[in-house]
Amino acid sequence: MRTSSINNCGKKREVNPEKDENERCNGGHSRGRISVVGIGPGALEHMTPKAKQEIERADVVVGYATYMKLVRSIVKPDTEVISGRMGREVERARVAVLYALKNKRVVVVSSGDAGVYGMAGVVLEIAALENAEVPIEIVPGVTAATVAAAKLGAPLVSDFAVISLSDLLTPWSVIEKRLEAAAEADFVIVLYNPQSPGRTEPLTKAHEILLKHRRAETPVGIVRLAGRDGEEAVVTTLKAMVDAEIDMVTTVVVGNSTTRVVNGRMVTPRGYDVSK
Repeated sequence: MRTSSINNCGKKREVNPEKDENERCNGGHSRGRISVVGIGPGALEHMTPKAKQEIERADVVVGYATYMKLVRSIVKPDTEVISGRMGREVERARVAVLYALKNKRVVVVSSGDAGVYGMAGVVLEIAALENAEVPIEIVPGVTAATVAAAKLGAPLVSDFAVISLSDLLTPWSVIEKRLEAAAEADFVIVLYNPQSPGRTEPLTKAHEILLKHRRAETPVGIVRLAGRDGEEAVVTTLKAMVDAEIDMVTTVVVGNSTTRVVNGRMVTPRGYDVSK
């Protein structure tokens, strides 16, 4: 069977799908490609035009079921949607590579930024392991740290560190060392994946570590469902942060030694002399 297609130079040519699959996109002989797209926090208004464009043009969209619901309205009716549950990231990466090798434009959806605790790394790794010579583009998105910071004020104006408290893929001993180092170095610290109903110990331990290096009155911002429906934000203190409602869709921003509350909002001074 022979069909017509458009190559990367915009010229029409005759193609053999079976031959193209074997060529695996060498020299631009296939339209098969993967875009790993960061969709931002969830609301379409926070999605970049580039991310939206990639999703709208896709033949196949692959992603975690919860994230797929957030982009469903901009997926074409004839686009194949492949969704699954959390923990199947490697499987989804393999599916994306397989479809790209079948000459499909594939989008892998990742919340926030695809390169920040997202799907970008695993897709690149799987493509290399499979010797899949298909173009892979990483499309950046707005990550939870900056969305939460904007809601809280300006806590990330100076140096900051982002640390996930999930020990599913990273040993707690490693996370603990990173917390100690970041706290001692006086970084503003953004905590991702702080706790779930069955996993409260990491946040408790992180709180103890932070109190060793920060004043109990240090401002802390807590944003739940940042950039999504039902968003909630509160500014509290390091001492009181554990009394707040915190779960896996919560982002916690812990100020440094200079962070203060200005008119109810967190501000970490950049160093400008504002007294003049």
